[in-house]
Amino acid sequence: MLTFDSVPVTDPLATELLTEYFTAREMGFVGGDYVVNFPSPERFVPPVGDFVIAFEDGRAVGCGGVRSLTPSRFEVKHLYLRPESRGRGWGKQLLAELESRAAALGATEVVLDTNASLEAAGGLYRRSGYASIEPYNDNPNATDWYFKALAS
Repeated sequence: MLTFDSVPVTDPLATELLTEYFTAREMGFVGGDYVVNFPSPERFVPPVGDFVIAFEDGRAVGCGGVRSLTPSRFEVKHLYLRPESRGRGWGKQLLAELESRAAALGATEVVLDTNASLEAAGGLYRRSGYASIEPYNDNPNATDWYFKALAS
């Protein structure tokens, strides 16, 4: 069973997980040079955002965050599970937790971007009710953008 704790993105464990995430993205990136942008700490704290670490039996297995783009639109960022933790449905649980936290902060919709090379991530988003949309940002790492209305 997964549990989730809010932490600052500057927390050593958050930094460790984000470094793993960015390293994996750089190594597997298709379509040019991957641009690393560590999250701005002030964008991932209530009431404008949140950053969580997912734990299984006290061991960190992943992370992710949400941040406000407008008072009602939040963005899911840096959804990551360690490789040994994948294939258990935890990505869906982590995504649902992030959506729930965004809703608690006032979001009525969430958006996210990803790269087509992350096929499993794209499948997760589509299975979780996300629809493809036109780009809402100029992220040089992204090829696909998604939207989901949150239950009110």
